[in-house]
Amino acid sequence: MRTKLFLSTLLIALITLTFSMLSVNYVFKQQFSDYLTQVNEAALEQLPARLSALYQTKGTWDTTSLNEVSHSLPIGTVVTLTDLNGELIATLTNPMEDMMHSQGGMGMGMGMSTYSTTSWKTKAFTVSGPLGTIANAQILYPATAQILNPQDVHFQSEVFRSLLFAGGLALLFGILLSYFTSRRLVAPLKRLTQAANRIGHGHLDERVFVLSKDEVGQLANAFNSMADNLNRQETLRKQFTADIAHELRTPLTSIKSYIEAFQDNVLPADQENLSSIHEEIDRLVDLSSDLKDLNVAEIGGLQLNVEPVDIKHLLDKIIHSLYPLIQEKELTLSWKAPEESVIISGDERLLTRLFYNLIHNAYKYSNLSGQVIVALRQTPNFAEVKIKNTGMGIPEEDLPFIFERFYRADKSRTRETGGTGIGLALVQQITTLHQGAITVLSKVGYETEFIVQLPKEIKVVTED
Repeated sequence: MRTKLFLSTLLIALITLTFSMLSVNYVFKQQFSDYLTQVNEAALEQLPARLSALYQTKGTWDTTSLNEVSHSLPIGTVVTLTDLNGELIATLTNPMEDMMHSQGGMGMGMGMSTYSTTSWKTKAFTVSGPLGTIANAQILYPATAQILNPQDVHFQSEVFRSLLFAGGLALLFGILLSYFTSRRLVAPLKRLTQAANRIGHGHLDERVFVLSKDEVGQLANAFNSMADNLNRQETLRKQFTADIAHELRTPLTSIKSYIEAFQDNVLPADQENLSSIHEEIDRLVDLSSDLKDLNVAEIGGLQLNVEPVDIKHLLDKIIHSLYPLIQEKELTLSWKAPEESVIISGDERLLTRLFYNLIHNAYKYSNLSGQVIVALRQTPNFAEVKIKNTGMGIPEEDLPFIFERFYRADKSRTRETGGTGIGLALVQQITTLHQGAITVLSKVGYETEFIVQLPKEIKVVTED
């Protein structure tokens, strides 16, 4: 990439420089030619006065004086001088033109080009003396002056050499600038590539440091954020693996102990002992169900069975099922709801899972003899459920992450305070599926409150 960037920048500089030099050279030649044409026409305007002064000084048409006038004529100009009777007095041309034609290639060797033109102009004037008109003159000269004078050719060559020198310097600086620019741009990309390869090999602590704030710097920041997320997800995955192993081992160990006791006739296989085994199996089934629902929800495969749901009645059932646990922990339960039913569109099974998880969490994380408050209210478009408990609370730094799968604010692995970190992730997925929103407020050591807002009507998105 660095080579491509360097060569492309160099090519652009070369093309730009070439066109610039050609344009400047063309404009200069055109302007200089126009200037010479104006100078030539100004010299021809003075010719009648010079011829008149020459005749009056000599009293006749002196050949030597006429030759001096010829030397001042623009190259390519022919002046035909006749008397009043039409007799030819002299034909004046610049001797330099005769030298160029006679020497041929020598003119080229001097840096001059052979004169050629297809556009001509003519002028006619009279030469006046003391007693009136003494001669007539006819001038034929090129409409556009070409650069044939050695001094003019030298001046043009110097200008062109200056252009080449300036262009060479510009090209040199362009090459140096292109080299350092390509190196500066590609170096952080190389570091990004190396860091990506290291992350690909499992070094998730790899980071890149780019001080610029341009697009490359933004890419580096995005890369570092991605690496942070990958590192956190990997940490959560490892923690989740340990948590799942713990969650599975506890009921399986209990079931194994009961079965071994039955086999050794230590315990009788009566209704009470079988019920204990049944409870442990229910725990395994619930865990498996949570994992399945979360996985299906995250891949977008969880479908809603939308029907009218009475949220008030649904919360009544959940609270009733958890009431024995709440009493056992000596918690004070406050259930606030409007007198009328609150009907929304949704999946009753998933909504039951959502609010069961939240209320069960409120029970589990409340301190002994604490308080659990469940409040339901409705607006014309939404139903809002608030679930608050007094207890340990959630640290502020953990609040942004509690809905991520496998995340647990409490890092201990006891069942009473640990959990698997999938309950709240499933809660958020179900809320999102119902086009709702969930927020959490918490004060460490005091209370935690979850607020769920669900629309009464789910908007169905149709594909065109």
